[in-house]
Amino acid sequence: MSDDPIQLLIDIPRVHGRDRGGRVAVHFEGRDLTYAELDRRSDQVAGMLQKLGVKPGDRVAWLGRPSDAWYEIFFGVAKARACFAPINSRLAVPEIAFILQDSGADVFFVTPEFFAAAEAVLNQVDREVLAIGVGGSAPAFMSYADLRDAAPAPTLDDPTPDDDVLQLYTSGTTGLPKGVRLSNANYTAFLNLRALVDGFSYEPDDTVLILMPMFHVAGTNISFAGMASGGRVVLQAEFAPKNVLDAFGAERVAHVFLAPVMINALLQTPGVEQADFSSLKTVSYGASPISEAVLAKATEVFGCGFIQFYGMTETTGAGTTLAPAEHRGELLRSCGRPWATLETRIADDEGNEVAPGEIGEIEIRGPIVMAGYWNRPEATADTIRPDGWLRTGDAGFMDKDGFFFVHDRVKDMIVSGGENVYPAEVENAILGCPGVADAAVIGVPDDRWGEAVKAIVVPAPGAAPRPEDVIAYARQRIAAYKAPKTVDFIDALPRNPSGKVLRRELRKPYWEGRDRKVG
Repeated sequence: MSDDPIQLLIDIPRVHGRDRGGRVAVHFEGRDLTYAELDRRSDQVAGMLQKLGVKPGDRVAWLGRPSDAWYEIFFGVAKARACFAPINSRLAVPEIAFILQDSGADVFFVTPEFFAAAEAVLNQVDREVLAIGVGGSAPAFMSYADLRDAAPAPTLDDPTPDDDVLQLYTSGTTGLPKGVRLSNANYTAFLNLRALVDGFSYEPDDTVLILMPMFHVAGTNISFAGMASGGRVVLQAEFAPKNVLDAFGAERVAHVFLAPVMINALLQTPGVEQADFSSLKTVSYGASPISEAVLAKATEVFGCGFIQFYGMTETTGAGTTLAPAEHRGELLRSCGRPWATLETRIADDEGNEVAPGEIGEIEIRGPIVMAGYWNRPEATADTIRPDGWLRTGDAGFMDKDGFFFVHDRVKDMIVSGGENVYPAEVENAILGCPGVADAAVIGVPDDRWGEAVKAIVVPAPGAAPRPEDVIAYARQRIAAYKAPKTVDFIDALPRNPSGKVLRRELRKPYWEGRDRKVG
């Protein structure tokens, strides 16, 4: 174990609140939250939750726009030995309701922008849930600030390594989201290992810009890495390219994580050539494919080291990394080598490691592998082998020097703009649309988003559905980013003898001459 005093996530406010309490932990929209204030307020949140009846192991949900209060509440939940479950705010009401129901959370923090959606969600949950408004007021919501400031002193028990501290939901191949249970032990490993990753060991005087959503492992982990170092986190709740470019100079940003779609958007923003990147040390990227042309231009414009991260929510975001010095030649297509002490391999269907150069499934083993899926023992068993290897669902190969390359997906997941979209979920939302007899969903190349969702539809006999009607029907049932962007029509879907749709055959004409890669 490292001699770093930050071994648990709750050590971040405790240690830095004591040792550097006057330093800014979070800067958000003109407000500064110091480490001392973060420690005090997260204590208040823990006391508030205990007064409300939250017990160790309980889930506490969040829906809304991220802010400095997100950090107060997260660390307060952790101090109470409960588990924070932020919900993707881009989801549709039925999807949010499913997650809230599944989590079992009886306390639900909501920001004003989502009050109406949250009320609709609460009407679909079969138990009483206490809704708390963060940064605004409405009749159905208690005031977070009032509850926090009136909270009694908490009873703070020592956490255990097995305590779940964060539960992030991922979409499921069957259309049902799964809660990924990340424990204190997972994050102790993450905090210790990050210092061994070239470019990821931030300094106490560094400013880290957070642009990824706080329901995404990249948003949470880059925040935790910056704060574990005692650095300053600058949070922007929305990705607005002009504001981001201004922030690099105004806030003296040293580190940032960007999805490739964000990198591409910044490169196309007027004024990018004049932006001040002089304080920037690293740009980390991942979550979706990136083209070599975009990466080359970004390296030239930003003028700093680039770090690729390949991992999953199920591996606490860790896995492999391509270091700044390795961004050259053929390695630009690689997702790098494993983090120190982590095991990564290419395996066949039976779990046997294959030789360098051979294609198989990328698998990861180590202390960063999730505790499991919440309430999903069968899905957990399908994902984690009995000997601890986690199946990523991505196919690839390892070269003779130990660099990993992602070749294609074992599963049919689509990655569009850094968001995971599963075809079965979208197909379920399309089937039932008037005039649709059958449908399959695939990812097709998109210069902006990496991949775009396309529906291949078989019209019902005598029907002639319009693409816009199919898209509108889906958007009423699932989040807009999951809905198809385009619709093509076909007489019959290609299927194997067991009836499974051959999506590879459907994808083939759209990917002719292009590599379908995972970033």
